[in-house]
Amino acid sequence: MPSRCHAAGRDGIRRTPPAGPAARPARHRTSLHPGAWWLWALALGTAATRTTNPLLLALLITVSAYVVATRRPHAPWARSYGAFLKLALVVLLVRLAFAVVLGSPVPGTQVLLALPEVPLPSWAQGIRLGGEVTAEALTFAFYDALRLAALLVCVGAANALANPSRLLKSLPGALYELGVAVVVALTFAPHLIADVRRLRAARRLRGRPDRGVRGLLQVGLPVLEGALERSVALAAAMDARGYGRTAEVPPAVRRTTAALTLGGLLGVCAGTYGLLTAEGGAYGLPVLLAGLAAALAGLWLGGRRTLRTRYRPDRWDARAWLVSASGAAVAALLALAASRDPAALHPGVVPLVAPELPLWPAAAVLIGLLPAFVTPAPVAPHPRKEPT
Repeated sequence: MPSRCHAAGRDGIRRTPPAGPAARPARHRTSLHPGAWWLWALALGTAATRTTNPLLLALLITVSAYVVATRRPHAPWARSYGAFLKLALVVLLVRLAFAVVLGSPVPGTQVLLALPEVPLPSWAQGIRLGGEVTAEALTFAFYDALRLAALLVCVGAANALANPSRLLKSLPGALYELGVAVVVALTFAPHLIADVRRLRAARRLRGRPDRGVRGLLQVGLPVLEGALERSVALAAAMDARGYGRTAEVPPAVRRTTAALTLGGLLGVCAGTYGLLTAEGGAYGLPVLLAGLAAALAGLWLGGRRTLRTRYRPDRWDARAWLVSASGAAVAALLALAASRDPAALHPGVVPLVAPELPLWPAAAVLIGLLPAFVTPAPVAPHPRKEPT
């Protein structure tokens, strides 16, 4: 009896402490800003584009995989990392297949196999089908494909670590409507897949065919009907929340916003081109920085037209600075190593030599492991208890 009186209130109603809402603010405060994860992952991807050394690229993939394995949250959207790994493997295999079938411009002397060559007309000069496959050509294709695969893996790490809904809240006001469209499009496909699986399971339980053209036609109509109902419900919910309202701004502000945004994007493109070419090294970085500043100013002015509020906005704290700085350090050090010792970061294929692991660039890549130690560990979901 005393324990029951202790658990009950003055009105005699038994109450339990709220576990969900009371625990959410503390968990929200311990989570990392999603923009920091994207900056870290994009910086690692930038570092991957500065080298073709397979040992450094494998180290970059390992670093991103370790951070994902230790800091990936327990959420459905965090399971996309495996899909990016499979996509990277497919890219690697397709690039090697193209090198075997279509040949490579890289000359080689170590012939691995000779395929029958198909004669092509004169207007298809530079393209061949079949012929000799050399070790130099395959090695060059493998290095090039592994660089793209590492970039895809880094993007997959950002998708697995950053919450898309929280990232949408952190977007500037000018990009909010575009971000909503992207998030809705990304969440539409999983719902379709879930509906198809549910309907196929229901047809199997009823003893009806769920495969072939007939099964596909009979499952497709309910799936499309459910997608249409979901779209109508989403549109009604967004309209009830005032989505799409804009504020009145002077025409001069609109023209200034358009000019800054367009000029900033052109500056970013010109600066990026200057950084990627040897002739534009002098003007590439200043033009890129000026373009970024103009584009950010245009986005800030464009956000004045969007009426929106933020509930519990994410804070950019010291851990977010450390995570983004670790990725930026990896990209900067790899770019410095590529300019000072290009032979170590780009091993030669003609003549074919074994790649070596440069020490201080490898140590620079290991800086990317910092998020695994400074960010909070993912919180395991609590099992739901049935009411008694």
